[in-house]
Amino acid sequence: MKDYLIRGIVPSKNCRVFACHTTHLLEEARIHHDLWPTASAALGRMMSVTLMMGAMNKNKEKMTITINGGGSIGTMMTSTHSDGKIKGFVSQPHVHYTYNDTGKLAVGVAVGNQGTIQVIKDMGLKEPFVGTTQLQTGEIGDDFSYYFMISEQTPSVVSVGVLVNDTNEILSSGGFIIQLLPDASEEDIEYIENKMKDFPPVSSLINDGKTPEEILKMLFDDVEILDYQDLFFECDCSKDKMKKALITVGKDEIKSMIDEDHGCEMTCQFCNTHYQFDEDELKELLESID
Repeated sequence: MKDYLIRGIVPSKNCRVFACHTTHLLEEARIHHDLWPTASAALGRMMSVTLMMGAMNKNKEKMTITINGGGSIGTMMTSTHSDGKIKGFVSQPHVHYTYNDTGKLAVGVAVGNQGTIQVIKDMGLKEPFVGTTQLQTGEIGDDFSYYFMISEQTPSVVSVGVLVNDTNEILSSGGFIIQLLPDASEEDIEYIENKMKDFPPVSSLINDGKTPEEILKMLFDDVEILDYQDLFFECDCSKDKMKKALITVGKDEIKSMIDEDHGCEMTCQFCNTHYQFDEDELKELLESID
């Protein structure tokens, strides 16, 4: 099954819904960053939410989300232009913990809960929208539910999950978001709460072959699918962009690279691609600054 996202509404329950399959793009991210299982689960959950939040934007604006909860995984960052393409990284990819009682990947331990989620939406205005909330558990799903309530005043259910096999490969990744509309009644809220009580983990459903549509159908009989969007892990870095970034380090630092190292290597944080600049290229760059 390819990676894709759907957006829909549920007229009878006054809510809008999003669901996504992100297994392949997370596997690509895992390979790029050499992610260990718990790091894969943390980044995968975050990328699924980011892509679904991107589908909430009407104007294809750029959105960047940063999480730092004080855990061993360090800073986590994802970015999308709301076009189905996403890039992301974690500071420490070699992180792996499991809970002793369940054996499940301990994302909350790796991420920590002594920090924040920051969402930046660049809508082409003078100032971007910035929303920040405190992390609650570090498990990602609960933290984004809290973010939607506090920062956007939208009661939301956020369910995201990742399964990893014994050789660290991604078996399944994806999730869904349910957001109540202003006309939602107490009965609508009660229905959703009851549905979620014994609902299977979304990673297990995806691993069993359930599509995003089928998962939403399990929740709501009358869900209406409005949009489909293919999803990809894709970085927009280039050697030219790296060259522009290199200029910002200053002439003295570039001279030092020429004299001491006779070149340099730059690495893109988002996709781990390496870019080499030899001595002649650095001299040319220095002349362009002059």
